Amino acid sequence: MTSLNVPLTTSPAIFPPPALRFDDVAFSHQGKQLFGPCSFTLEGAGPTLVMGPNGAGKSLLLRLAHGLLPPNEGQVSWSGKERPRQAMVFQSPILLRRSALANLTHALAVNKTPGNARKQLAREALARFGLTASTDTPARVLSGGEQQRLALARAWVLSPQVLFLDEPTSALDPVAIKAVEAAVHEFYQRGTRIVMTTHDLHQAKRLAGDVLFLSGGKVREHTPADSFFTAPVSREAQAFIAGELDE
Repeated sequence: MTSLNVPLTTSPAIFPPPALRFDDVAFSHQGKQLFGPCSFTLEGAGPTLVMGPNGAGKSLLLRLAHGLLPPNEGQVSWSGKERPRQAMVFQSPILLRRSALANLTHALAVNKTPGNARKQLAREALARFGLTASTDTPARVLSGGEQQRLALARAWVLSPQVLFLDEPTSALDPVAIKAVEAAVHEFYQRGTRIVMTTHDLHQAKRLAGDVLFLSGGKVREHTPADSFFTAPVSREAQAFIAGELDE
């Protein structure tokens, strides 16, 4: 993994990523409303850390934003004329029954990358995320931390403008967590919009530019990270930071 010493408060390397907007977005299933209605806009550099207790709607928000679920009400939109290139990394990585290298070359093939460039791009991404020694190893026998880094490397080769991360370190040991957080730095420095869910307050303090706080399927607070952790406005956020909110 490339060593990074640049703090996240430094601006990303390229122009600001596309803004994400939710306008009265709601999602229900079998007659039960699980999310919303919510309205907010994510703009500026980020990264945005989505926080809240279990069942707050964090993963639903990511799936709605990424387009994996259509809202029952409202609209999800992006700034710009076209939908931005996106990638999503799940809590449990979804990997093919192929080698680490083949997982990346397959993603490039689906993305219509010219065949003569795929292996080189894939090998460069594996090296960047510390996986050169695992190039020919079946992806599904890698350790949990290696699998998560492979999923990030696969996202990297697609050059997403937006990267959604759903609790990417929840089942990892401290060394693997540090490696994944370094990868988040890499994406951020390239100018990718990061939207990431976490239940870890310490991790959020390390990574967040702003915090989107959910409770009961609704956005209760959206504020710069420093303000959220030092002077949360909503009663729910105050209780969450104090360890008193559990849904």
